[in-house]
Amino acid sequence: MTMEIREAVGPREARGFDTQALRDAFLIGDLFPNDDMRLVYSHYDRLIVGGTSPVDREVFLPDGSAIGTEYFLDRREMLIINIGGEGQIVTLTGTYMLARRDALYLGRGTGPVTFSSSDRARPARFYLLSAPAHKEIPIRHLSGVGSARVDQGDAPSASQRATFNILDPSLTETCQLTAGLTILAEGSVWSTLSGEQNRRRTEAFLYFGMRPDQRVFHFMGEPTETRHIVAGDQQAVISPPWSIQASVGTRGYAFIWATAGENLGGSEMGPMPVETLR
Repeated sequence: MTMEIREAVGPREARGFDTQALRDAFLIGDLFPNDDMRLVYSHYDRLIVGGTSPVDREVFLPDGSAIGTEYFLDRREMLIINIGGEGQIVTLTGTYMLARRDALYLGRGTGPVTFSSSDRARPARFYLLSAPAHKEIPIRHLSGVGSARVDQGDAPSASQRATFNILDPSLTETCQLTAGLTILAEGSVWSTLSGEQNRRRTEAFLYFGMRPDQRVFHFMGEPTETRHIVAGDQQAVISPPWSIQASVGTRGYAFIWATAGENLGGSEMGPMPVETLR
């Protein structure tokens, strides 16, 4: 396991990127290696995005040597969401079984962490999100897709979708991570009716629930200098604070969104009118 470092890219620099340069900077593929772990450290808000799929053996969260600590979570919090078969996570304080779409919050100072699957024929796929933390918060097992459902969009605009808040500061304590799951209704393909932008928080999107011949077009860039990244199943995109965020698929899909940065409540998130986009 090695941690990949992604340097921050400014909007003026991104304007000159070709397709491959955009993908190298913002797309994360191969997120769930068998019996291994992939971690990507972004210099946007120090957000770490990763994944693992333990099949034949336990997978260990690495020590903190890459980030200057003894243990990985000495100065960080982490949210783990399982999008695969049943699996378990073991910490010094207990063992936690995670069914599909269950989540586990690990607070600062958790110590060593291991991951395993209950059935090698249907291995777990643990999606990992981590950000710096300013205090200790107890471990919490978050069953299902969360308790707060928000229905948005409509069928005529092909944007009908349900969002489930997994880690929401109004429901559960967190230092700076927030996250949710959005599922598009049958026949809908748009994640939002307009591009959105949050100038003080970095966001990561994991797209999944797609067939091999499906793709999602993730729109990013400044509102007047938009770009797109084509993502496949179980690929993630890092969305910097200066970028809009919107996506459209060749057919329905689901995605996990997660944010880190300032202004935890997300009060500065705002839609960008379609007519202003370029």
